[in-house]
Amino acid sequence: MTSREFTITQEAIDRMTPKDERFGQVMTSLIRHLHDFIRDVQLTEEEWMTAIQFLTKAGQTCTDKRQEFILLSDTLGVSILVDAINNRLPEGATEQTVLGPYYWEGAPHKPMGANIAEGIVGEPCLYSGIVTSLDGKPIEGATLDIWSGDGEGNYDMQLGSDEMRARAVLTTGKDGKFWFWSVKPSFYPVPSDGPVGAMLDAMGRHPNRPGHMHFILRAPGHKTIVTHIFPSDSPYLDTDTVFGVKDGLIVDYIRHEPGTTPTGDTKTVPYHTCHYDFQLAPVSDVEKLKSA
Repeated sequence: MTSREFTITQEAIDRMTPKDERFGQVMTSLIRHLHDFIRDVQLTEEEWMTAIQFLTKAGQTCTDKRQEFILLSDTLGVSILVDAINNRLPEGATEQTVLGPYYWEGAPHKPMGANIAEGIVGEPCLYSGIVTSLDGKPIEGATLDIWSGDGEGNYDMQLGSDEMRARAVLTTGKDGKFWFWSVKPSFYPVPSDGPVGAMLDAMGRHPNRPGHMHFILRAPGHKTIVTHIFPSDSPYLDTDTVFGVKDGLIVDYIRHEPGTTPTGDTKTVPYHTCHYDFQLAPVSDVEKLKSA
């Protein structure tokens, strides 16, 4: 008689009568790979119960401002893999990266040139650039949904704030240009007081992300992208715990002494400037890639 150790996989698959073909395809593959994994490592009952408790604790750690499962996905490289598969972009388009666990929908719309980080700890930084299509033409009406931590790596929601800070939505004019003041972002550890932090420690990995400014860019007729820009002098660029760094997103932040800024403001403390141009892919170009 064949051991159930080798027959249970097909039995579990055969019992399905999925109402949706794609769901059936995904679940069939999931069952096969999960069972193969268990057989490969010869998982013990104690280890399986530990895994169940880990997932249970991950769910219990989630709140309306913290998503431990997104953190788990990010730190295992799953988020960036799903992104790579689902967001293949034409050459020259600005690259995507992970959303991260600190996105807060509904940031306030602010005028171009606004200081989105008033009262925030950190060294001032003037961000500027232009949003264009792949042909180099400026895009009017592109929106930039922007957020970051402060100069010490803390996000507003981590500090228990009910008020959005260092977040804004800007809209480009006919020239496609954008500029705003914020702070130079600092490296920071992802939340490590929960089950994901314990997992990283057990794996011998650090929990740190390099400094970065988040952007979601949307424009009529163009593919929406979720991305960051990273200061070139930030630590952990090579070992980002969520695997989100891409070479094309690393940018030089230029330090300036106190004085008159490019926008005509006067700064009494040192400040930085950061210039980065975004190239968005037309939806038609992205669809061509999918059908190729």
